[in-house]
Amino acid sequence: MSTDTDAETETDVEADAETDVDASTDAEATDIDAPEPDVSVHRTRRLEEKEKRREDRAADERAAAESLAGQETVELKVFRYDPEVEGKEEPRFDTFKVPFHTGMTVLDALIYARDHYDSSLTFRHSCQQAICGSDALFINGSQRLGCKTQLADLDEPIRVEPLPHQEVVKDLVVDMEHFYDQMEAVEPYFDPDDLPEGELEEQRQSRDNREKIKMSTRCIWCGACMSSCNIAAGDNQYLGPAAINKAYRFAMDEREGDDRKQERMEIIEQEHGVWRCQTQFSCTEVCPKDIPLTEHIQELKREAVKSNLKFW
Repeated sequence: MSTDTDAETETDVEADAETDVDASTDAEATDIDAPEPDVSVHRTRRLEEKEKRREDRAADERAAAESLAGQETVELKVFRYDPEVEGKEEPRFDTFKVPFHTGMTVLDALIYARDHYDSSLTFRHSCQQAICGSDALFINGSQRLGCKTQLADLDEPIRVEPLPHQEVVKDLVVDMEHFYDQMEAVEPYFDPDDLPEGELEEQRQSRDNREKIKMSTRCIWCGACMSSCNIAAGDNQYLGPAAINKAYRFAMDEREGDDRKQERMEIIEQEHGVWRCQTQFSCTEVCPKDIPLTEHIQELKREAVKSNLKFW
């Protein structure tokens, strides 16, 4: 009985081996005989999908246009640019008709154009309350906040462009990295010599001193002033009005330590600091928070002169 069982087992193993060989041979034959994928089929499908999207977009535009029949509208000419999409590498302007109502802002109009005409329209926005500074744009030839600028105050067509003198990433979005670097260069951190003795005691400041620096604290880092400055446009190392204003905020704070103030003054006295300002007032004119930037720069110049005076 034992011998017969062993023989049957060997027979089964041989049969399984032959089956595996046959399956492997069939698989190899299948791989060899399998036709190569037809690239033209995929290309055709992509083109059909692209055409379908174009037709859907055109239908949406027609529907939007029909919905505007009989309504008061405004015309937007919006800067477009996308270096990563074929056919959009060259800058151009697209025109959008948007419905108008009292109190409508440029940002409202851009959001309508994006939602109803072209979802690829790209711009920054956040709080819509003129606090975040993310939607600074070049509107009808001037740096403004989109959320603060009323359509009713503008002449048509309303021309919306990215901030000048900054690299455009896409459409109305610019690269803000250099602006942030300049802001950090003045070391915008409060640094007193002495801290209050009591654990819960405040770092006290006089009312007069608070009033002196109050306006400088309103900066929202929108970059409008930097974009308007001709000096910053020609000198990439110039600190710029926003950064100098930030230095003013700390240097003029009576709670700042004397040694720290001197170090801060040395930063802004450098060749590409306050002395590069030519008092053109362009930064003050475009500031959405009405900060007297030019005045602050001039006051820092006077402080720099006084700190370097020697009597002997």
